[in-house]
Amino acid sequence: MFSDTGHNWKQYRQEDSIGVFPGNSNADSVVQYKLQQPVIARFLRLIPLDWNPSGRIGLRLETYGCPYTSDVASFDGGSSGLLYRLSPGPRRTSRQIVSLKFKTLRNSGILLHAEGQAGLSLTLELERGKLLLLLRQGRSLSSEVQRLVSLGSLLDDQHWHQVAVEQLSAHLNLTVDKNTQQVQIPAEFSHWHIEQLSVGAVQALGSQKPVISKTNFLGCLENLFYNGLNLIDLAKQSDHQVTGNVTFSCAEPVSVAVTFTGPQSFLQLPGATASSSGGVSVGLQFRTWNKAGLLLTFDLPQQGGVVWLYLSEARLRLQIHKAGRALLELSAGSGLNDGQWHSVELNSRRGRLTITVDKEEGGTAHASPSFPATTGSRLFFGGCPAEDDSQECRNPFNVFQGCMRLLTLDNQPVDLIMVQQRLLGNYSQLQIDMCGIIDRCSPSHCEHGGSCSQSWTVFHCNCSDSGYSGATCHSSVYQQSCEAYKHKGNTSGHYYIDVDGSGPIKPQLVYCNMTEEQTWMVIQHNNTDLTRVRPSPGGNQHSAHFDYSSEDEQLLAIIGQSDYCEQELSYHCRKSRLLNTPEGSPFSWWLGGPGPGRLQTYWGGALPDSQQCSCGLQGNCLDPQHYCNCDADRMEWANDSGLLTHKESLPVRSVVLGDIQRPGSEAAYRVGPLRCHGDKNFWNAAFFDKETSYLHFPTFHGELSADISFLFKTTASSGVFLENLGIRDFIRIELSSSTEVLFSFDVGNGPLEVRVASSVPLNDDRWHRVRAERNVKEASLRLDELPAVTQEAPADGHFHLQLNSQLFIGGTASRQKGFRGCIRSLQLNGVTLDLEQRAQITPGVRPGCPGHCSSYGSLCHNQGRCVERASGFYCDCGLSAYTGAFCHREVSASFKSETSVSYTFKEPYELSRNSSALPSSIYSDMTLRGENISLSFRTGQSPALLLYVGSYYREYLALLINKHDKLEVRYKLDSSRDAEVLRSRVRSLANGQLHTVTIRRLADTVSVQIDQNAREDFNLTSDGEFNAIKSLVLGRVQDSDELDPDLARLSSLGFAGCLSVVQFNSISPLKAALLHPDSSPVLITGPLVQSNCGSSAPANPYAAENTHHLSDQSGSVGSGQPLVNAIKTDSALIGGVIAVVIFVIVSVLAITARFLYRRKETYQNQEVKGVKPDESPEFPFTSSQADSHNVSGENPKEYFI
Repeated sequence: MFSDTGHNWKQYRQEDSIGVFPGNSNADSVVQYKLQQPVIARFLRLIPLDWNPSGRIGLRLETYGCPYTSDVASFDGGSSGLLYRLSPGPRRTSRQIVSLKFKTLRNSGILLHAEGQAGLSLTLELERGKLLLLLRQGRSLSSEVQRLVSLGSLLDDQHWHQVAVEQLSAHLNLTVDKNTQQVQIPAEFSHWHIEQLSVGAVQALGSQKPVISKTNFLGCLENLFYNGLNLIDLAKQSDHQVTGNVTFSCAEPVSVAVTFTGPQSFLQLPGATASSSGGVSVGLQFRTWNKAGLLLTFDLPQQGGVVWLYLSEARLRLQIHKAGRALLELSAGSGLNDGQWHSVELNSRRGRLTITVDKEEGGTAHASPSFPATTGSRLFFGGCPAEDDSQECRNPFNVFQGCMRLLTLDNQPVDLIMVQQRLLGNYSQLQIDMCGIIDRCSPSHCEHGGSCSQSWTVFHCNCSDSGYSGATCHSSVYQQSCEAYKHKGNTSGHYYIDVDGSGPIKPQLVYCNMTEEQTWMVIQHNNTDLTRVRPSPGGNQHSAHFDYSSEDEQLLAIIGQSDYCEQELSYHCRKSRLLNTPEGSPFSWWLGGPGPGRLQTYWGGALPDSQQCSCGLQGNCLDPQHYCNCDADRMEWANDSGLLTHKESLPVRSVVLGDIQRPGSEAAYRVGPLRCHGDKNFWNAAFFDKETSYLHFPTFHGELSADISFLFKTTASSGVFLENLGIRDFIRIELSSSTEVLFSFDVGNGPLEVRVASSVPLNDDRWHRVRAERNVKEASLRLDELPAVTQEAPADGHFHLQLNSQLFIGGTASRQKGFRGCIRSLQLNGVTLDLEQRAQITPGVRPGCPGHCSSYGSLCHNQGRCVERASGFYCDCGLSAYTGAFCHREVSASFKSETSVSYTFKEPYELSRNSSALPSSIYSDMTLRGENISLSFRTGQSPALLLYVGSYYREYLALLINKHDKLEVRYKLDSSRDAEVLRSRVRSLANGQLHTVTIRRLADTVSVQIDQNAREDFNLTSDGEFNAIKSLVLGRVQDSDELDPDLARLSSLGFAGCLSVVQFNSISPLKAALLHPDSSPVLITGPLVQSNCGSSAPANPYAAENTHHLSDQSGSVGSGQPLVNAIKTDSALIGGVIAVVIFVIVSVLAITARFLYRRKETYQNQEVKGVKPDESPEFPFTSSQADSHNVSGENPKEYFI
């Protein structure tokens, strides 16, 4: 401990732990320590913690230090103060710095007040034990105040604290006890200079006396410097620039505090002698972080009761009990666990009992008990002795942990030094003549905006609404890309993305489009519509700025992390030029890239710096002498559209259009959303093929908090994934056995280990995820989806992780116990290490790692097939009735009574044709000895025909709902016999609910299962062969001549309802009709509306909003489509004639090719967005690409013929 007065001791702490110094073990050896933080003191105090059991007690101590100069001034909190007026004249420096040391017992007061030109001033003020830097614009204290920064805590502890305020142009640095915060100040301060500096009190510019205020400073200042000038020394020498009324010594009152550290702490004092009034008077001050704890208890000797004065829910409460019954209860004050000093007075005089908190500033409670309140022979403060045979002290509440001072009994102060010397009262586990309170929330270890709260021993971080989790809000709860969400099995929707994990970049809400093979991340801005530009008077240009839904650092991180990014840029024109020629000045340009963006003079689809459009690159512009269609300057509508894919130029920040003022000029532009796919970090991997191979990287810096995450797969039973060493500290993660992962480290308190055991082998050559985190509170380790295992950090221990060697991946510094296998997506504190780049130049390590389907193949559902890629995998849904990224999205359609979908199987004369170009799902054998049929339906119609399969030999299979709302399966496998009818016992199938039917036949055995009902088995009497199958029909059967009369009548009714995920063996007829109409032998008659009527999937819990898509595109970029109206009527007429001719030709071909594949004409109805800012029938364009999150899965597709 150290002190500069011999009282009010302070413990020396290393980092945030109590300084402990092991001594020598014999009489000759010397043990030397260099303190990490220097101590400025006159007194040192050593407290022995342990003795050498084999030696004698003895000590020789030598201390080493440096010369120290001290100029001190004392301020009385009233009229005393210093005023320093700077000499007029030009200022030669843009840097101003004020430094000082102060000590005080008062938690509020003004230290410095600096005034400059234009009434601007800065104030350094102590408030509730914290230093505030305030900005005022005006010369009075009532002027509007702006708080710039707050730093420090518990600064009213009567110990010296170092403060420095430094101005560098428009920045201010405030330093308090080696903690520094930088703040940006208004622009008018960039050339601001101090004209007058008030110290200890505020003195207005031009005034001769300080303003006496309750906020004036009470305490001592030492070594006050302004730009190297010692102001206290100048005041001593009566320099004309420094005036004031101070004492050049530090006269400080002696205030002895006592610290109650734990459960065994108590202070016992003798009760007051009987007075004439027979009353009680007890006073004290306390400070604590705890909401509850006993302050004082004593017996009432005359009543046989007991008095408890205690804290509960941070309020002061008084209870008087007798025989288990409360005779009296009082409460006063609130929020008393704020770490500030609070005064408490308990008085009982003349039948009136009063408790008072903080005197006039706090609260008071009164009572008039019917009995006199007097103290017993002993009073107990903070707690009770562990063994009190007399039962004189009982404590049903929590013990008090905190500090007390200024104890009084009967208005007489208690001499705690006499208590320390065992001359008065008794005590246990107390620290006398010091207050050991620590503010564990200053500086706060809670990251990412988490709020810090504390008790006497620990702090807690509230991470609610921060997007982060863990003991210090360090780890992000969100994935780092859409790719990562996809590989957790999620579908399209809005998701929060945290690009750098535990790094400083905030999470952002983006749209993830997972309907395609690539996973697209879509980031919107404030205008993705096609926007018409009209001439405006007084302006030759039109400019548009785009504000994105993500912040700038988020955008740049996404672009840098993605494999590919694109943004559509289109310009539609009539008599409006775009770029001119490459040799001339461009009429229009755009800004793109980081910050405000760099000027770009090329257009979508062209190369950077080419001053061309897409048609110029392809050589098909309207005018060969120009490189953009719009530069042809024609009266007809044209367009230049394309994709910007140069990542360094993205995103588009603004667009400037220049040729829009001429008579007859019309134009429109569109800048689409930013779309990116791929995640360089997610698939970044390296393969270690030897136990002696490793990668090395620079030293890992995670002093206070460190998180490490990666995926691994291996066939080995052990190996070190990662290791980094220091002089004594280290951090290591290893596979300690085939079922256990070990995370170990040492920050100076001895090695700490966290283990996670798996119930399944980890050397199964499948990907496993490891997440380790270490912070000042705890260490945690998580493996796959197993619960995290945590270990608390030692209380009052070291917490800085100090490493200095290289970081080894896949091995160790000694090259022992190396890892053999793959490590992927290795991230340290949110930063991904580029394993592939380092592996390319390291022998024994190969970049990349194949074999993802062994881990992710289960994501491919409904007979989807997992296909390997160099980085990742995809699901092939060719043999599935479902679609989507994971073959999980049902293909459903709404049928009306006249709707018919006919799927034609291979005809006999086509068997020899080469059909390799067609999807495999359209083939079938001629003769079947069994079928696997599954479908879902929803209808209110009965009877109704769901599915019909016919053959060239008048054999058939029919699936229908009869008039009793039951399912029937009819087989006619012998044309000479009647059909066999298999009736299910399940009722009410035409109730409008979704039902799933599965039918399996093998020879003459048939099984039927409906929903979750029991399977029903049937036997056929025919030979079990279904010969020469011809076609499969959903809905109405058009060729009803081949049907039995009963089926013909049923077929004429058609089917009205929903059919979904129809599968016949390996064929998906409904999917072929809706998604592959041009390559499948399907004939559609009547309206067929694609919808999600067959969906019964639950909502996705990971997404903030889910929107499933049928399509993300409308029209094609660069084509100028879609057109709402034709630009000229003669073009429309010519187009109509051509359409009629084509229709006639197609009709003739359809009749002559009766047995060939028949195609259908499809017409797709999609809603398109309107034009902004205004719409005109003469303006022919709409948005050429629908916003991905506005195209819902509810939107139907309709097919007619």
